[in-house]
Amino acid sequence: MDLEKHPAAPAPAAESAPVALRASDADRDRIAQIIGDALAEGRLTAEEHSERLDALYAVKTVGELEVLVRDLPAAPGAAYAVAAPASGPAWPVSGPPGGGYVENVVAVFSSSTRKGRWRPASHTRAVSVLGDITIDLTEAVFEQQVTEINVTCVLGNVEVKVPENVTLRGYGSGVLGNFEVHGEGESVADPQAPVVIVRGFTVLGNIEARRKMGSRLVDLAERFRKRLEG
Repeated sequence: MDLEKHPAAPAPAAESAPVALRASDADRDRIAQIIGDALAEGRLTAEEHSERLDALYAVKTVGELEVLVRDLPAAPGAAYAVAAPASGPAWPVSGPPGGGYVENVVAVFSSSTRKGRWRPASHTRAVSVLGDITIDLTEAVFEQQVTEINVTCVLGNVEVKVPENVTLRGYGSGVLGNFEVHGEGESVADPQAPVVIVRGFTVLGNIEARRKMGSRLVDLAERFRKRLEG
């Protein structure tokens, strides 16, 4: 007797989140915020925060990013959630400083300076071509845990200054040029202090970041506590 033939059951669908997808800057921003919030809430120690932040900019895929926050209050696929392309521009033309947009600082055959009592964006892109740029954060009002400065320098000079009680990290290189971060890796007494990351590439130019001794941000813990409560 012939048996009725049935189509084979379909194989289980592959995991929807493309964990092998290359991580974007937006993906890293989201994970950095989760890690920063975990530090402020006491879920991570300062040492654990530092280790995960270093790993954040070393890994390459969305799946590797998700591993960094697997034990933190973040939904699975949080890294990929921000990876979908937006319908609008990559960043708004204007908006409240520190609100997650990108601020541009450009010096072409000229000079440009950011200093005084200002609110840096979460991301700043600095481009110097035969020009000088100074980004002075010693009196800045930080509205986010992690502030990243991406620098491209060709035959120019870019200097970044931060308060002495801010964590400073750098990732960069140069071709016949200089990329230097002074005081990187030095411990900061306040584990909730802002973190400034300088990433850059220079050709026949100079990129330098350093702490300014004697310049301090005060009441850092209280500032971040109010943000969490607010």
